[in-house]
Amino acid sequence: MRVPVELSKAYRLLNHGPTVLISAEYGIQRNAMACAWAMPLDFDPPKVAVVIDRNTFTRGLVESSGRLAISVPCVAQARIVTLLGTHSGHEQDKLAAYEIQVLDEPLAQSPLIAGCVAWLDCVLIRRPEIEQAHDLFLAEVTHAWARTRVFSNGRWHFDTATDSLRTLHHVAGGHYFATGQEVDGHR
Repeated sequence: MRVPVELSKAYRLLNHGPTVLISAEYGIQRNAMACAWAMPLDFDPPKVAVVIDRNTFTRGLVESSGRLAISVPCVAQARIVTLLGTHSGHEQDKLAAYEIQVLDEPLAQSPLIAGCVAWLDCVLIRRPEIEQAHDLFLAEVTHAWARTRVFSNGRWHFDTATDSLRTLHHVAGGHYFATGQEVDGHR
């Protein structure tokens, strides 16, 4: 089940450094891409930073719409993440070509990728100088959701979920590590 995440806790959806999917739409075009460089940036209001290469189709949609969504995929979606990361939206409609479903979420302004374990809908904080110089985009999180099976009460619960719901960490060339066992730093 997908439930809203309190915005003051939205940073926790990315704090562990997962590979994410960035999606956007403008007019009748929409696209999604894999992104290994995404991070929380602030708490209140919650902000994120993502790197979107200037040659990607998704970047044009983000720049035109002023919005983006971040979906946090899981182990069960490793193949989809690789496909979205190795093929270009300039060549095809990747969502249609790979039969990727989008969630029906009325509050979302950008496509949320189905099957993921968390989602953040964001509005750009325009900083053209850093966007052009570093491919770095800043955005404010306007809504956030997570699957209760793996995230509730403001924290991840990978220990009680199936391995297929663990998040991915990109290594290189379509290889990933899955989020591991929780370690209690208070002991």
